[in-house]
Amino acid sequence: MRIKTLYHTIILIVAIVFFQSCKLLQPNKMLSTPSDFQYSEFKTSEVEYRIKPYDKIRISVSTNDGYRMIAITEGVNIQNIKGEMDFMVEFDGMVKLPTIGRVDIAGQTIREAEQSLEKLYAEHYQNPFVLLQVVNRRVYVFKSGGKIGTVVTIPEDNLTLLEAIAQSGGLSDTDKAYQIKLIRGNPAEEPQVFLYNIRELSELKGTNLQLEANDIIHIESRPRYGTRVLNELTPYFALISTITSVLLLVKFYTK
Repeated sequence: MRIKTLYHTIILIVAIVFFQSCKLLQPNKMLSTPSDFQYSEFKTSEVEYRIKPYDKIRISVSTNDGYRMIAITEGVNIQNIKGEMDFMVEFDGMVKLPTIGRVDIAGQTIREAEQSLEKLYAEHYQNPFVLLQVVNRRVYVFKSGGKIGTVVTIPEDNLTLLEAIAQSGGLSDTDKAYQIKLIRGNPAEEPQVFLYNIRELSELKGTNLQLEANDIIHIESRPRYGTRVLNELTPYFALISTITSVLLLVKFYTK
């Protein structure tokens, strides 16, 4: 009787402690929103990307409005000319380029930067033609309850929501295709949060939007409570089993 009472008491304590906190069931849950959260209405972004510190930019320079590619690295053998090179925008927004030196480029759109560089290179080359690309623009995809995170680079021809999901490996059998959040803006400063449903064809409106650098895509997953509960309680069951065995042995040898 004493063993049975102890057994029930331990189970009751474990159950109370365990079920008082949802964090034990979903410790890796992230970017959650309340049930009454007001999601932003879909709207195509009208803001051009502006270069910022620590961006990696790829630049190619041609003369005669693009007729002939020139080497933008000094001292390069004409037989080994690279048509383009990568440069890092420094913390102060400056980038160091061959021939023209340090240039303040942060805060400019790609088109504005190309035009300003063409003016600077015009002092050294005839009718320079500059092409600039930011090569480290990224979006972040989280799925499977936050267990899987993927960094997807935005290519030159941009990236859509569906393309980002595809490049991250698609959806697993626990991911919710009808509950996909797109978080845009600084998470600490009330970002825009959009909700997408790609389960039904009729709900695909807006999924072809162009993603922006540092967008966060979070795909909700179906919680597997049965497996989680079993995993959490297994150590307690083992402890109870051990205590019960010890008590039975003590009772047996004290008869």
